[in-house]
Amino acid sequence: MTKTMITALITLMIGLSLGYWGKNVFQPAGEQAASGQTTSERKVLFYRNPMNPAITSPVPAKDEMGMDYIPVYADEDKPKERKVLFYRNPMNPAITSPVPAKDEMGMDYIPVYEDGGNDNNEPAGTVRIDGTLVQNIGVRTARAEQRSISRQVRAIGRVTVDEERLAKLHPKYNGWVEKLMVDTTGEAVDKGTMLVAIYSPQLVASQAEYVLALNNADRLKNSPFADVRQGAQQLVEASRQRLELLDVPAHQLRQLEKTRQPMKSLHIHSPFKGIVMHIGAREGERITPATELFRIADLTHVWVIAEIYEDDQPWVKVGDRVTMQVKGIPGQTFEGAVSYIYPWLERKTRTLRLRLTFDNPDLLLKPEMFANVTIHAGKKLHAIVVPTEAIVRSGTHEQVFVQREAGKYEPREVTTGVQADGMIQIIRGLKAGEQVVTSGQFLIDSESKLKEATAKMLEPKAPATPAAGDMSMEGMDMGDMSMDEMEL
Repeated sequence: MTKTMITALITLMIGLSLGYWGKNVFQPAGEQAASGQTTSERKVLFYRNPMNPAITSPVPAKDEMGMDYIPVYADEDKPKERKVLFYRNPMNPAITSPVPAKDEMGMDYIPVYEDGGNDNNEPAGTVRIDGTLVQNIGVRTARAEQRSISRQVRAIGRVTVDEERLAKLHPKYNGWVEKLMVDTTGEAVDKGTMLVAIYSPQLVASQAEYVLALNNADRLKNSPFADVRQGAQQLVEASRQRLELLDVPAHQLRQLEKTRQPMKSLHIHSPFKGIVMHIGAREGERITPATELFRIADLTHVWVIAEIYEDDQPWVKVGDRVTMQVKGIPGQTFEGAVSYIYPWLERKTRTLRLRLTFDNPDLLLKPEMFANVTIHAGKKLHAIVVPTEAIVRSGTHEQVFVQREAGKYEPREVTTGVQADGMIQIIRGLKAGEQVVTSGQFLIDSESKLKEATAKMLEPKAPATPAAGDMSMEGMDMGDMSMDEMEL
């Protein structure tokens, strides 16, 4: 072999070596990964900062401490990178940006991913929110509780006298008022208080008959004939009964039996403790059985007549608890109950009348007062309740946002029931112990609806079968083709 041939062979070997090393050693690792010519044939997707995985680079790089970025390979068993569709303004979801941006307050736009941020088993519209943003928009939650709740029916009531504790005193005979012992309307009287003394010729005659019967019985009490003694005693009893039926008080009957002298005037007493509401005769005035001498009411127990609308009728029943406030007695709440529901509706107002009963030991409630009444009707035991502000109402639907985990909120349609004291019953759709959003839910609701609409628009469609002769490059794997080959 000649010297010239040896020199050419050495030159060829050196050229091949330089071409190999230039292609595999001096070529950037990113290009190696793209061409699939790494020693292990593993495709590098990108490089990740070892101290902050959120920072990535498409080519090899070093961080501020000089540490190499870590390559992420396509065949590694790691979660699939989520594709960002666009970025949304955190305070105004209608404003979007194709690239990361900040709003006027310096808050980062929220990325909206292609998969909607949900797992396959999550309901549509589930929202994920960063913890910082949760604090910024003021998201607060409350736990669904199980307790008793009742519907509140509000109405206007009017205080009136308890008709079962009202007395109207009329004489049972004709006569004249001799003396008024109680002559002032509104005066308080006790049971047995002497009200008036009345002269009546009929009462005087009846007293005389009773005295004669008593004297006759005394004379015949030693008669040997039993029929005579019995007849005399029966006459005494009949005469006494006549006076009792004319409401002659017992103390005057005892006085008549003792003195055996008819009295000119007889008394009328109060039947119970109460307030004189009306006086119907004055001294010297002639009276008849039609004359209302006194009207006395016991105001330690009063009625309140209230009216409710026709739609509230199914909720209210006898025995329901009632609370009441009166403007004339600020700061005090009275408690009572529904005692009667009138069996008819007012034709003009289309309202139903209720009778409410209240104790009034201090006589603070006065007849004809107006009051604000709250009827705690339709009581539900062991009901699941949440704050009323947790309910998002849209048309005919009602929903809440349930916190499944930190920063993750699921929209859920619910069926509501009675409402009272800032709480509302959940009949269906929620369990006791679940956390619901009570503040900031309207921003979450707008985000949820947009995510749900986006997910519907991005539902995958069946791929079209390419026609014969179609030279489209769609679906072709060009990962192993160099740029020179693609240009050709």
